[in-house]
Amino acid sequence: MAELPGRDAAGAEGHAGPVRSTPAPSAAAPAGTRRAERFGGGCARAVRGEEEVAARCARSHRQGPPPAPGSAALRSAGSGRCGAERRGEARMAAAPPSYCFVAFPPCSKDGLVVFGKNSARPRDEVQEVVYFAAAAHELGSKVECTYIEIEQVPKTHAVVLSRPSWLWGAEMGANEHGVCVANEAIVTREPASESEALLGMDLVRLGLERGATAKEALDVIVALLEEHGQGGNYYEDGNSCHTFQSAFLIVDRKEAWILETSGKYWAAEKIAEGVKCICNQLSLTTKIDAEHPELRNYVRSQGWWNGDTDFNFSEVFSLADDHLACCSGRESLEKQGGDISAQTMIDVLRDKDSGVCVDSESFLTTASIVSVLPQDPSSPCIHYFTGTPDPSRSIFKPFIFVDDVKLVPKVQSPSFGDDDPAKKIPRFQEKPDRRHELYKAHEWARSVLENDQDKGQKLMRIMLDLEKQGLEAMEDILTRTEILDAAEVVDLFYDCVDTELKFFK
Repeated sequence: MAELPGRDAAGAEGHAGPVRSTPAPSAAAPAGTRRAERFGGGCARAVRGEEEVAARCARSHRQGPPPAPGSAALRSAGSGRCGAERRGEARMAAAPPSYCFVAFPPCSKDGLVVFGKNSARPRDEVQEVVYFAAAAHELGSKVECTYIEIEQVPKTHAVVLSRPSWLWGAEMGANEHGVCVANEAIVTREPASESEALLGMDLVRLGLERGATAKEALDVIVALLEEHGQGGNYYEDGNSCHTFQSAFLIVDRKEAWILETSGKYWAAEKIAEGVKCICNQLSLTTKIDAEHPELRNYVRSQGWWNGDTDFNFSEVFSLADDHLACCSGRESLEKQGGDISAQTMIDVLRDKDSGVCVDSESFLTTASIVSVLPQDPSSPCIHYFTGTPDPSRSIFKPFIFVDDVKLVPKVQSPSFGDDDPAKKIPRFQEKPDRRHELYKAHEWARSVLENDQDKGQKLMRIMLDLEKQGLEAMEDILTRTEILDAAEVVDLFYDCVDTELKFFK
């Protein structure tokens, strides 16, 4: 596979950037963009107010009001710790309000499984879209994750990831076998560990690299959780320590698993029909299809459950009423029963009124993904990435796994090697400029949209038209009876990003 050397945040050589994505340019487009023209550019409560979020933090950690962002409450003190000199003093008030969705037939259209996620993160954080080819590894080799090194497996699958550019793992992504995984940071009654271990985002990537089905990915994640634990700073912040537990939505062509964790303990529910949403709160109740073998003994020993009532995971592990339904977007999807498509999911992810598209003082939807997984294994899975903040002002660009994927350095952040402040101890003492080329161009576009109404409306129409052409071209691929010619889409994502940049410039 032809690959450019890329970097992953742990310092290993990797291959970054997905394939060809291509909003079609206007008739006046230069000749070099004409090949891109063929494809074009392709659940019940909104986000809580900031006062309630702060209250949740105080309840969670019994520490009074949380420190202000950027305060010097903590300094990174050394390896193996989140940087806290006094345990718990600078934990984040609440988990960022991200949303993940999956829709199965008959709710979805044309026998497709449709997956989507908005990644809400600190407003100034940059996400990149990176591709890593399938690889064989030497026996006994190690892999360096965000904070710790673990044993490598003999073979890893090809993956495409959307990730905060300072770390090794990913917020969300997919692999060559049609498995999609998304992570949610959550708060439970058990404080998350400040000791550096695997991040939930590391577990997303590890599950995708090692699991060929949703169940295999789940098994990988819980085994690694048992062996290495989870912990460490979730944000690129040297002043405060933000620690969370993790939840995951793991999806393939046939089924999905909701996995929720607290420390090394976990429970999971299997989903094979309807519409499901998870967010930054626990959602599993009494329907549990798999669990940690010592889960119930552990909660008994803590006095959280006496065994006289049905075991309800959310009630046992949640703070107060934090386990109540939180996904207003689910209602929008359910109203589309039978017609949920990639466009439907995109529309839900763009909805700011419901709170699904986050744009607050602290958090912003910094990247989004929508994946379409045909249940027919002869049809390709299609994954749409924004690679830029705010899906309501971004273009969803398609990626298809094929051999010899053309890489896209323009959606890959710069590498700082061993000088990266994320790798040095103490960590995060500086914050380098991690913006990639598409991110910088998108900043200009957002400025136009916000400050020049006429020009902004024109630009938005062009962006949506590019995206529409890409969606229509991908729908044509899904409805074909003949096998997809890999050469037709080998530079799909590359072309889409390139065309988007040409319009911004």
